[in-house]
Amino acid sequence: MAKYTGPACRQCRREGVKLFSKGERCYTEKCALNRRSTAPGQHGAARKKIGEYGLQLREKQKAKRYYGIQEKQFRNYFAKAEVKEGVTGENLLTMIECRLDNVVFRMGLGESRRDARQLIVHGHFQVNGKKADIPSMMLKVGDVVSVKETSRKSEKIKSLVENLDNRQAPAWIAVDKENVTATVIALPKREDIDFPFEEHLIVELYSK
Repeated sequence: MAKYTGPACRQCRREGVKLFSKGERCYTEKCALNRRSTAPGQHGAARKKIGEYGLQLREKQKAKRYYGIQEKQFRNYFAKAEVKEGVTGENLLTMIECRLDNVVFRMGLGESRRDARQLIVHGHFQVNGKKADIPSMMLKVGDVVSVKETSRKSEKIKSLVENLDNRQAPAWIAVDKENVTATVIALPKREDIDFPFEEHLIVELYSK
């Protein structure tokens, strides 16, 4: 599958909002959006009138980039959310929140979702005691995410574990800091998602 390999901060500038793809750096003055808030490119500083379609497109792009998902996969999530009972936009966000890379990030074992994906691909995590190296793996209520015993000796993992006290996991994830595990105790609700999405715009875009 194709993936974006360009500068992460360029995406934040394009969307005009912090997507937190660089972890702690995004909270400092080094953040590219703090230093240069205009969109990238020669005409990035120019004021442009955005129509209805443009607003919908930007919201979809913002959601994709926030979670680090490519177009085909994102559209597949929407198709599944559309046929599920409930509000399509909320179904979509709930589904994406249940990805393994997002759960690892939410439990505090990743400085960003990009960082969490890299750790997962390198085989540092298990789900229900079994190897889990696919970032897009969907978790369900009752699933337990843990760090492999051999991976706990990694300096990177040690550093993240030591910092767990400074991270607040959402209510739908129960983190056992002593054993370095996280259990999905409920499906995330809309109020559990702290990013200011306007998911109805995404639904309108894909419903055209």
